[in-house]
Amino acid sequence: MRTTLAFLFRLLFAASALSLALRAEETAPVSTPRPASGTTTSPAYVLTNTDRISITIYQEEDLSRIARIDSQGRINLPLVGEVAISGLKVADAQAAIERAYQEGRYLRSPRVTITVEEYASREVSIQGQVRSPGRYPLPIESSMSILELVTRAGGFTDTAKGTSVRVTRILPDGSKKNFEVDVESLIKGRRGANVQDSSLVLEPGDIIFVPERLI
Repeated sequence: MRTTLAFLFRLLFAASALSLALRAEETAPVSTPRPASGTTTSPAYVLTNTDRISITIYQEEDLSRIARIDSQGRINLPLVGEVAISGLKVADAQAAIERAYQEGRYLRSPRVTITVEEYASREVSIQGQVRSPGRYPLPIESSMSILELVTRAGGFTDTAKGTSVRVTRILPDGSKKNFEVDVESLIKGRRGANVQDSSLVLEPGDIIFVPERLI
């Protein structure tokens, strides 16, 4: 009898301990993963209007800045004033700022580092004869071609004129530039298709229109 009571006591004690352990686990604070610090921006990333960037000049702390690229594609810097960098790769923008300080004779051998602190909204829109028209986000640090966008939008409708897809691009100075791309020939691999068209890299704000063919 004593043996049975001792066994039952140990069993109840073990169950109670397990219950307390589970409660402690449930109420313990959960650690939230934080973004990795010290990340750098790819030198191939193309800067765009309203990107918020950090500009660091080696051993020139007074000249370093965090600022947003304005609607004209420029950044305002100490001593040299406005420098146009929108539409440039990070590596080229760094070189442009270095030239500005060298040509102004402010610094002999500046070493500039640009890091994107906050990316601008990066979207393109596709309208007309595709199955899923609308706005589509662009990858942050990689590219998307017009052929990839048409595929993402579900492809052409049966009445689409895929040989004359129009791309309207707003340049940093506010002017517009138009392209016409024979996407249908690229999809079907027709002879004579312009290979360069398949690599036409879309930029934020591009407007793509797929017209309807006449029947």
